[in-house]
Amino acid sequence: MSDNYDVVVIGGGPGGYVASIRAAQLGLKVACVEMRGSLGGTCLNVGCIPSKALLHASELFDEANGGMDKFGISTGKVSIDVSKLMDHKDGIVNDLTSGIAYLFKKNKVDYVEGKGKVLGQGQVQVALNAGGEQMINTKNIIIATGSDVAGLPGIEIDEKIVVSSTGALSLPKVPKHMVVIGGGVIGLELGSVWQRLGADITVVEFMDRITPEMDGEVSKTFARILKKQGFKIKLKSKVTGVKTTKTGATVTVEAAAGGKEETIKCDAVLVAVGRRPYTDDLGLDDAGVKMTDRGQVDIDDHFKTNVDGIYAIGDVVRGAMLAHKAEDEGVAVAEILAGFAGHVNYDAIPGVIYTMPEVSCVGKTEEQLKADGVDYTAGKFPFTANSRAKANSQTDGFVKILSSNVDDKVLGAHIIGADAGNMIAELTLAIEKGLTAEDIAYTCHAHPTEAEAVKEAAMGTPIHM
Repeated sequence: MSDNYDVVVIGGGPGGYVASIRAAQLGLKVACVEMRGSLGGTCLNVGCIPSKALLHASELFDEANGGMDKFGISTGKVSIDVSKLMDHKDGIVNDLTSGIAYLFKKNKVDYVEGKGKVLGQGQVQVALNAGGEQMINTKNIIIATGSDVAGLPGIEIDEKIVVSSTGALSLPKVPKHMVVIGGGVIGLELGSVWQRLGADITVVEFMDRITPEMDGEVSKTFARILKKQGFKIKLKSKVTGVKTTKTGATVTVEAAAGGKEETIKCDAVLVAVGRRPYTDDLGLDDAGVKMTDRGQVDIDDHFKTNVDGIYAIGDVVRGAMLAHKAEDEGVAVAEILAGFAGHVNYDAIPGVIYTMPEVSCVGKTEEQLKADGVDYTAGKFPFTANSRAKANSQTDGFVKILSSNVDDKVLGAHIIGADAGNMIAELTLAIEKGLTAEDIAYTCHAHPTEAEAVKEAAMGTPIHM
């Protein structure tokens, strides 16, 4: 293995491994330093992928456990083998991490297993997992170390009773009652997994609605659906303490503005209050790399820090902490280093919550457009009027498209529905390419599909309602 490179990427998650492969494809000599011992970062190892495996399995369990009665399908008593479920999840993770290692070999990316530290411009020191150290010289360094779980003061995460998202992916049995601290994406997805498998779920959210960064109408509809599924949701509330025993916990909750306390007894507590950029012991301060007030690496519009030859992407920089955003940045920075014009359109980054129904969005919310004084139209179509949703008995939710009243361009889109995560792609493309609502409305959509709801929402005056 060489000690001299064109690019050294610190971090093997979605941003880091994609940047490594793309840079190598463009003819650069690349090494990727990753300390986890397996590639794919949080997303693949303890995030996006294992959670989706559990979400899908729990959805099947819920359908088999009485959910198919409406179709005349009776299954009898259904049981869950949590150990086997976890084996399934772990097998998927192992297959995909091995796949990235294969792609590294295929594209001649050197994989260095260890913790990287920036010593200065052009130098990376690696504390090797196998022992010892390796010094690497490089023309360029890309920081792609991702993010870590954010905690709450005074609440210790032991990954047994009080768990982070990591621990919630590997519980040995279904808890009778789980308290989820935080009504965001991670808490609601993992809460859905265990709720479907039999747990009572209580969500404690500080703000006045769940998923507070999403479109307000979507958030309210989503909360109503989750409550119908069995979730208990406490809004404008804060957790003031968690006391654990060997078998459970007592959670103290009060109003966000202060007031009378109440206690909730449970078997498990999931702390899901967000994530923080992972920049621990990277040597960035000593290297003179400027940080933001939020603990992120400060970059310009070309992902460059204030130090020549040092770049950063993904969760350690500004913007949404999303794997696909990091991947796009990884491609862009690799192309910039290879002499091309890499670019990311941050107005066209979709977000998805993989519950049932799914929730997806791209672009602006109605609240943002109103705050900015934008003249817009909201076209909306419910799945209760969509033939495929009717046939599948999945009619919760709607499609909402926000378009400019000046030029009809799509400014934002919001979907809550069974296949929302796939349907948002069409609307992301519309924003990326500057398409109008009329462009979508006059595009033929196959019948019968849920995507016809996108077409009807874009019409402004739908045919089928």
